[in-house]
Amino acid sequence: MVLEEYKMTGKVYYDLREQLDQYASGFPSTKSGVEMKILERLFTEHEAELFLNLSMMLETAEALVQRIGREPNEVVALLERMADKGLIFRMKKGGSFKYAAVPFVPGSYDFQVKDMGGEFAELFEQYLLEALGKDGISQFSPLRTIPVNKSIAHLWPVASYEDVRQIIKGKDTISVARCVCRVQQNLLDKGCGKPLETCFQFGSHAHYYVDKGMGRFVTQEEAIEIIDRCDEAGLVSQPFAGQDAGALCNCCGDCCEILRSIKLHPKPAEKVLTNYYAAVDPDACSACETCAARCQTEAIRVGGNDTAEVDLDRCIGCGLCVTTCPTGAVALRRKPESERREPAATDKDYMMQVSALRGTSLVPLAVTRKSQT
Repeated sequence: MVLEEYKMTGKVYYDLREQLDQYASGFPSTKSGVEMKILERLFTEHEAELFLNLSMMLETAEALVQRIGREPNEVVALLERMADKGLIFRMKKGGSFKYAAVPFVPGSYDFQVKDMGGEFAELFEQYLLEALGKDGISQFSPLRTIPVNKSIAHLWPVASYEDVRQIIKGKDTISVARCVCRVQQNLLDKGCGKPLETCFQFGSHAHYYVDKGMGRFVTQEEAIEIIDRCDEAGLVSQPFAGQDAGALCNCCGDCCEILRSIKLHPKPAEKVLTNYYAAVDPDACSACETCAARCQTEAIRVGGNDTAEVDLDRCIGCGLCVTTCPTGAVALRRKPESERREPAATDKDYMMQVSALRGTSLVPLAVTRKSQT
């Protein structure tokens, strides 16, 4: 279908919704159509049409031009505008650029952190509560939970991908940005008051954030200092799903779209990849409720016997309850081997795994449809 026909019908936005729904976090439809308002606010029809031709695999503008047969200057201008608007990912290496499609979350939504306004924040809030949180993000969480370092008793080997400090120490290029979730909630006057500058990006993701003015470079030492402040503030460390994660968030249950989404379910522990759980020694517990206040998934309460009780269906094994227990009554335990899960090697591998589970395809819609004609 030519671009002029799309412009007459607006069908390109429905195709764009379908394309975004192929990815891990999904982009479900709603009765209200709020998701279409979001797309129309983010994308022009020309940008939406080009997105339908983009792969999640990085490619040069020249390769894309060859593949879709469009005028080179037009394609380059569109790609640059879309990258500047945070609609796609751009990797700069030397003097060359490569581009790739991104999901809505985490992706183009997160890239609005610098320019998000109140109206967009309202639209996202409506969409999260109406569909995205229930039918999208929480079904296949793009983040995994790792425990606060000080909460782990080193009685067993801890994989580097489950150790936040080892993740940081394994990265040469690091940037930090404001948490898009707390930015969005602050715009709605629903902020939690926790630190804002808490989200890390690594490698090419770090360069993209800094190039767009969304973040700043930090050293490993600075990053670990921020991690310590996140622990003190009661934030859950959540890297992207792969072992070699491209980013790492520090989340709260009040604002984080991921934690808020999984909290909608009766068993949040089933919705995240986590290999630990909290346990309480009743003889040592003083019923001070410090752990309950720190828990971001409402997994702990003080029962009738004046002892903290952990709901294992809700515990995601972050360890925040452990680090401030004044009597040392709470500890993290590792799940039995039969219940442990190893994350995908990379974020890309995770996307492919989830695509297979969902029965969707990461191949661009335009390519799929062309092969069917």
